[in-house]
Amino acid sequence: MREVSQPATEAIRLVEVLRALADPVRLELVHRLDRMGEDVCNTIGGDIDVHQTTLSHHYRVLREAGVTWTTIQGRSRLVRLRRDDLETLFPGLLDSVLGAHRRTAS
Repeated sequence: MREVSQPATEAIRLVEVLRALADPVRLELVHRLDRMGEDVCNTIGGDIDVHQTTLSHHYRVLREAGVTWTTIQGRSRLVRLRRDDLETLFPGLLDSVLGAHRRTAS
């Protein structure tokens, strides 16, 4: 298993996390990851109506901001939330953002 470049926990910055979560597509991806746990990129966002290259861009932004962790296994990219890291650095942030997303998406 190999991994792609992503920030160490101590390098995650609040402004970058908030910037990543501010986009509706990325917020929906995070919401889905929260429900599903770790999964393959194409499964998580496969039915979101954006081009594959755009979806890849959104995954990269989330990874580089420290919101997600991506692991490469063969030809698949497994993505999961960095919930523990985010909770340690910014207690309650992810739950607050996802709670607001659920309330407004209904």
